[in-house]
Amino acid sequence: MMSDDHAYQAISAYSNHLIETPNIDRIANEGVKFTNACVSNSICAPSRATILTGKHTHIHGKVDNVFPFDESQMTFPQLMQKAGYQTAMFGKLHFGNNPKGIDEFKILPGQGQYYNPDFNTNDGRITVEGYVTDIIMDMTLNWLKNDRKEDKPFMLFSMQKAPHREWLPAPRHFKEYTKKTFVEPATLFDDYEGRGTAAKTAEMNLLTHMNWAGDSKLYPEMMAELGIKDMSGWDLEAFEREVGRMNKEQRAVWDSVYRPMMEDFKKKYPSMNKTELMKWRYQRYMQDYLGCIASVDENVGRLLDYLEETKLDENTIIIYTSDQGFYLGEHGWFDKRFVYDESFKTPLLIKWPNVIKPGTTNTEMVQNLDFAQTILEAAHIVPPSDMQGESLIPLLLGNNEEWTRDAVYYHYYEYPGIHMVKRHYAIITQEYKLAHFYYDVDEWELYDRKNDVNEMNNVINDPAYAEVVVKLKQQLVDLRKEYGDSSELDQEILRKYLEAKNNPDIETVPLH
Repeated sequence: MMSDDHAYQAISAYSNHLIETPNIDRIANEGVKFTNACVSNSICAPSRATILTGKHTHIHGKVDNVFPFDESQMTFPQLMQKAGYQTAMFGKLHFGNNPKGIDEFKILPGQGQYYNPDFNTNDGRITVEGYVTDIIMDMTLNWLKNDRKEDKPFMLFSMQKAPHREWLPAPRHFKEYTKKTFVEPATLFDDYEGRGTAAKTAEMNLLTHMNWAGDSKLYPEMMAELGIKDMSGWDLEAFEREVGRMNKEQRAVWDSVYRPMMEDFKKKYPSMNKTELMKWRYQRYMQDYLGCIASVDENVGRLLDYLEETKLDENTIIIYTSDQGFYLGEHGWFDKRFVYDESFKTPLLIKWPNVIKPGTTNTEMVQNLDFAQTILEAAHIVPPSDMQGESLIPLLLGNNEEWTRDAVYYHYYEYPGIHMVKRHYAIITQEYKLAHFYYDVDEWELYDRKNDVNEMNNVINDPAYAEVVVKLKQQLVDLRKEYGDSSELDQEILRKYLEAKNNPDIETVPLH
């Protein structure tokens, strides 16, 4: 099971300061919770391609949402299928409409919609009435009940769109969550004084960069009345695309909750200062984002219940993860992309009865790069020699001493682009994080992960860390070489990216 942009901070197995997720927590309680699970590139389609191939993004080609996936790459579902596994995928893939190695699929085109979504299937496109999170789990359970062949092992992907932007909870949750107030992060009003240019120039601030209509759900006509402009150029379109997708009955219920709330805001807006507006936008964000999570958790429970009722859980590995983390107001931000922890780290919970000791917590540096080899080894399938991850099986068995990795490699490419997070690559250990921001800057950042958990102070020039910097820079050189990355490749990818961005004939995946 994988959700989209599900921050680990929004899973109560990690922290219950925002929401309780009792069903997702069941996986942690009955299996293992990884607290240093992370991604190699914090953006949706590249992360998913890394999961499928077990390779870094510069190898499989999907370095961002502009570059195409290298279709010649082998994916682990292909190997599972070849080994006799029945395979199925329901939900959001984000790239490609005909996934390799999948027998049956129903996939949201692109980002998909929350209400009455379209799906690309083996038999063409369909539209399904209802709420997307429920629909995806309906499809998942229907396959298990009616299409699974009991004489074959299976590999099943249940991949939620939620809680991806623009956040639209189900009616049963927006009625509840719009009345809730959530604790603010300590860094909501971060001024980035301790960071470099990249943090100061990113366009992810809740007050100044989040859409008013599409994100905060302020009605377009109210924006006009208040003189609030569509700064992104696609704010009003986003509102129409998402809220406009509802049928009359759904829209009537939505209006009954959101219109009075927005009418109240319209009255208060002229007298609100920036601090008050920031606080209001944070609460609006959390109400919708966490309302989406509530449906995800309920549907995880539906699947877990079915597996237990049928005893399938006794011989099934269950994995819950996200394609990356997400900012929930930390540093004043939403979205992802940075190597800073909120977007770099991702939830990873695995249940494997009679193999994983229930209630285990693991702190090793594991990565989405490792998922393919782990699943293949569990299925006794030899992985291709060019996969770049490391199987998690020793950690799942409790044999931590067999784990060989002490650092992971990260590389983000999509700049200049939406949110304007600069290109950077990094090496991360349990103790430190060293990142190099490049292209239109040349800046290094070092964070002490043990003593500066909020990553507020770049200590790259602190004499006390001089030896650490020398050591990590050499390790970073070695890691880039090991994974086939280089400065020359950085420049080649940049050149192609700028060409694609300036070519209207090149079709790209929507970036927002």
